[in-house]
Amino acid sequence: MGSKTATEAQKYVWEGAIPLQIHLHESEVTTLPPPSPALILAPRIGYLPLLVPQIKPFFSSTLPPGSDTVWFEYQGLPLKWYIPTGVLYDLLCAEPERPWNLTVHFRGYPGNILTPCEGEDSVKWSFINSLKEAAYIVNGNCKNVMNMSQSDQSELWRSVLNGNLEAYIRVSSKLKLGLGGDDFSIKLNTSSLKYRQSAADAEASATIKAGRIPVRLYVRRVNEDFDDVEDAPLVDNWDKVSYINRPVEIHDNGKCFTLGDAVKALLPELFPDKSLPNDSMSLPQVEDGEGSALEEASDTGSARSPEDTGESVRECQDSCSLSETADVKLIRIQGIEPKLEIPFAWVVNNLMNPEHFLHISVYVRVQEPITV
Repeated sequence: MGSKTATEAQKYVWEGAIPLQIHLHESEVTTLPPPSPALILAPRIGYLPLLVPQIKPFFSSTLPPGSDTVWFEYQGLPLKWYIPTGVLYDLLCAEPERPWNLTVHFRGYPGNILTPCEGEDSVKWSFINSLKEAAYIVNGNCKNVMNMSQSDQSELWRSVLNGNLEAYIRVSSKLKLGLGGDDFSIKLNTSSLKYRQSAADAEASATIKAGRIPVRLYVRRVNEDFDDVEDAPLVDNWDKVSYINRPVEIHDNGKCFTLGDAVKALLPELFPDKSLPNDSMSLPQVEDGEGSALEEASDTGSARSPEDTGESVRECQDSCSLSETADVKLIRIQGIEPKLEIPFAWVVNNLMNPEHFLHISVYVRVQEPITV
């Protein structure tokens, strides 16, 4: 999103919404008949706690005494509030469910599973800290985010809350986090007659400048074989999902770097083929020094989530170790299942989230080892 004008794809992403049917958990219903579920549209780029002001009026008259500690669950799984709503949907709903049936709780926060959330302030600071982390990955420092004026920071956050893409681009362009090099989009949006190219020319137009791309990868491991995505078993605990904070580093070698190349870089254990040159991609990790720098960049007292500071990266990588028999069944970004031949430049510049991370959900079938 380095450009000061929005593309059609970016507009679709920002206007994307998921229909939710939200039920109050039966343990918190104190009246008869029980309240009807709340039906709302949730922005894909938003976060579940930001919906509470819309949801609470539906259930306030039936809640038991006590203070609100709001959290959501899907099929018994507590939902991590710092993951964008659209990513949760892509990750947990193998077969798109419309409306998406969620359960809301106003009591009994599962602190052993979820990090604390105190409403919009927690979500805002989580967002800002993720933006600082993305800036550090792209530029090697997060000074531009740290030096934002209070008015710019407030306008940036309001643009996300209100889904105002134009306002967001106006402010975020000052951060100089543009990943650039996406001539492919320009060619795509121009008359095909005027810009009819050979395959070689098309490849050259889709190159992306060298740099590090902030990526959050969610790997959903399935031990059962299935032909149709709708047959994938439910995720009943977060141990079945590996969260990987692993930037993709791209070197300027003049070749088209595709989404498939990026996936191979992110999950090399699934692609034993060594035909790709080693100098075309590498797997940078958040080193200890980088983590310290990010922590120093975070405002004192701000709410942090595991993804904000890049903590436990090595633990996530260890937990994501996959057998040679594993295979990728599905890749989703912003609700679509893109072809791996798409230039990565286009994917990054059009499908990233407002905090400048590209969120990729991957379904992987892992064959259980045979024991004798």
